[in-house]
Amino acid sequence: MIVYTVTGTVGQAGYLDIANSGDITGKNIYVNMTNRCPCNCVFCLRQTKKMMEGNTLWLKGGDPSVDQVMEIFDAYDLNVINELIFCGYGEPLERLYDVCSVIDKLKAKYPNLKVRLNTNGLANLIHGKDITPELEGRFDTVSISLNAPDAEEFLALTRSKFGIKSYDALKEFAVLAKAHVKNVVMTVVEKVMPEEKIEICRKLCEELGVTLRVRPFES
Repeated sequence: MIVYTVTGTVGQAGYLDIANSGDITGKNIYVNMTNRCPCNCVFCLRQTKKMMEGNTLWLKGGDPSVDQVMEIFDAYDLNVINELIFCGYGEPLERLYDVCSVIDKLKAKYPNLKVRLNTNGLANLIHGKDITPELEGRFDTVSISLNAPDAEEFLALTRSKFGIKSYDALKEFAVLAKAHVKNVVMTVVEKVMPEEKIEICRKLCEELGVTLRVRPFES
């Protein structure tokens, strides 16, 4: 699925192709543009859940082109939705410039469109430079997966190809993003870590000047 909504139990009736989603008024609409990701998280749904045929976010045909994504959106009025979210199985910013192109085209038509990014925060390592200026004027919210209270545990959980420097990189990404996006949050997943570690993450976010959100665990 490239464009979808979320409802019900994730992995069963949870992901619905926008074509099967009925009235999209007030809904969050998700955009899945790549399978690629520098992480291989132990709790990722790639590892923990086998999705039903026809209900999977895995892009069997490879990454869709910008034109393919826009063709899907041409059939809908995005004025009525709540929020557009770049998410999916892969890391959206693997395709930074294509994502930006889609947003620019959509915002030309829907200037008040609310857009969120769900990211692992490693885009600056992916691209070898600070890409956060590209987020300005495009994203209203950036949500970064923090996942752990320290660099060692982060690496053990995410198995990032960038190694131990990944944790400091995502913290730096959060700080840099604040200069360009009004709402920057970091997330952890409940049940993946004990409450005392979540509190460490909460204090870290306070130090960085961002908000911590505890996401429900999807089993």
